[in-house]
Amino acid sequence: MAGPGRWFGFGFNRFGQTVNRREDGADGKVLEPRPVTLPDQGPGKGEAERQAWGSEGALGGGRPPQISPAWSHTAYLTGDGSVYLFGFVDGCPWHQVCMSNRSREGCTDILTSEKYSLMLWQDRVEGWDIQNLTAGEAVGDATWTRELKEEERPCTALPLIADGYVTTSPPFYKPLPLQLRARKLALGSEHAVLLSFDWTVHSWGSGRHGQLGHGTVEDEVEPRIVEALHGLAMAEVAAGNWHSVSASASGDLYVWGWNESGQLGLPTKSCSEEHQKPSQQKGLEGEATSSPSDGHYTVIKSTNKRETMGDSNVFISIQAFPALLDLPEESEVSKVSCGSRHTAAITRGGKLFTWGWGAYGQLGHGQTDSSDLPRLVNYFVQNHLSVLNVVCGPWNTFVFARQEEF
Repeated sequence: MAGPGRWFGFGFNRFGQTVNRREDGADGKVLEPRPVTLPDQGPGKGEAERQAWGSEGALGGGRPPQISPAWSHTAYLTGDGSVYLFGFVDGCPWHQVCMSNRSREGCTDILTSEKYSLMLWQDRVEGWDIQNLTAGEAVGDATWTRELKEEERPCTALPLIADGYVTTSPPFYKPLPLQLRARKLALGSEHAVLLSFDWTVHSWGSGRHGQLGHGTVEDEVEPRIVEALHGLAMAEVAAGNWHSVSASASGDLYVWGWNESGQLGLPTKSCSEEHQKPSQQKGLEGEATSSPSDGHYTVIKSTNKRETMGDSNVFISIQAFPALLDLPEESEVSKVSCGSRHTAAITRGGKLFTWGWGAYGQLGHGQTDSSDLPRLVNYFVQNHLSVLNVVCGPWNTFVFARQEEF
C-alpha cells in the first residue's frame, strides 16, 4: 500500500527557493533531497504543510500539488488551487508570498520565470509581474490576460493552450500551425521541443548548440520534425537551456544538443581527468571545433546519427542528432526533465537518475561534482520512496515521491 506523496528539493538555495529553511542551505546549496515545506499563513495553520505532503485523494485521481521553479524563486500550486511563491520574492530573499485572496483561488496550472508568473484557470490564462505580488495579494491588474472560449476548455498543461502556447516573456502568446496538434511542449532558453498527438517530435528556435536535433547548428523558425526519431512512438520531451531529451513509449531515452557539463550523459572533457586532443582519438566521425564554453581546447562536435562510444577518450561537445542513452540496469524511462545544464529521468520502477552539472548539488548525490554518466539518486531508494514526478529548475531539482508501505 502506498502512502501520500510530497515534494523534495535539492540544489541552488541561496534565496530559499529550493528548501525554504535556512539551516538546510546556509551556503546556498542543498546537496541531498530535503522535503519542501510551505509557510503557514494565518488561519488554517498547518494546511500548507499538509498540501506539501499531498493526500491519498490527490494520488488516487485528484490533482497533486505542482511546482514551477525559476532561478531565484519557486511557484507552488496546491491541490485546492492556491499559489505560493517562495525564495527571492517581494524584494526579499528567504521570503514567501501566498496568493490566498479569493480571486486567485482555483488556479489549475502555473509557469514562472524571473520576471513573470503565468496562471491558468478554466476560462483564462494570466501573466503577472512578479513585482506586483506582495504580502499574499496580487496588486493591481494582471500584466496580460487571454480569455479562453468555451470550446477551448479544458486546456492542456502549460505552456500549451488552445491553438498555441505561452511563454514567460512578452508577447506571452504564440500560435502554432493549425495542422500541428500538440500533446506536450517543452521550452528551453532559446528553443522549443514539441510532442504531437501522433507521437512525433518537432523542434524549432536556436540550433547553435545542436539542441534541435536536425544534425546541424542552424536555426529553425517553424516547427520541424526531428527526422532521426520519426517513425518511433515518443512519449516524453524535455528541454534544457541548450539541450533536449525525449523518451519513447517503450522507455528508450534519446539526448541531443550541448554536452559541456555532461548533461547528455555522453563523455565530456569537463568531467574527465584525461585531456587528450581529438587528433589522438579514433572511432568517431565528426568535425573538430572549439567548445562553446572554452576556447582553449578542441573537442568533437558529433554529426553522426549512430555513435559507438567504445573509446572512452572521445569527448562530445555538441550532439547534433539524437543519441540513444542507456541507463544502468537497462532501466526503462517514464519521465524526463532538464535544468540549465543537468538532466533527470524517472524509471518505470520509480527510481531517479540524474547527470550533468552538479555545482550546487542539483544532482542529489550529496556532493557538488558534475557527472557525464547517469547516476542513481540513492536517497529515495534508501528511504523506500517511489519517485512519481521530477521538475528541474535552472540550478535545482524538485522530485515528487511517495512512501511505499509493505
